[in-house]
Amino acid sequence: MRTVKDLMDTRQGEVYTIKSSQTIYQALLLLAEKNVGALPVLEERRLVGIISERDYARKVILKGASSLDTMVKKVMTERLISVDPETSLEKCLDIMTKRKVRHLPIIENEDLVDFISIGDLVEKVLADKDRQITELSNAKPS
Repeated sequence: MRTVKDLMDTRQGEVYTIKSSQTIYQALLLLAEKNVGALPVLEERRLVGIISERDYARKVILKGASSLDTMVKKVMTERLISVDPETSLEKCLDIMTKRKVRHLPIIENEDLVDFISIGDLVEKVLADKDRQITELSNAKPS
């Protein structure tokens, strides 16, 4: 069974983060620049939340707030769900589906070591399934 560590070992991307004291506008610029849907929020290297496009839409735009002067800490999701590198990919998909989250922080020794999306997981799981199908199709009967 594949784990988050297996996924981490094949990824080339870095984890983009933002500070809780930065503005929503700065977060939006980073989201757009890096083409990601969410950012882990750090305070002194400690994970304190996640800010996502969904947070922006629901907690800033729909409430008539300004992204130029609203701080990330006022909008971020603070109740975090995280996993460690030894968690299976299937378990991560199950957590994300049941909890309706699209991003998971990967925590090891209390440090953020990666940040994965449901898209990352689906891509890896489907590639593994395709590989298994090919291997089974090419296997010669005994």
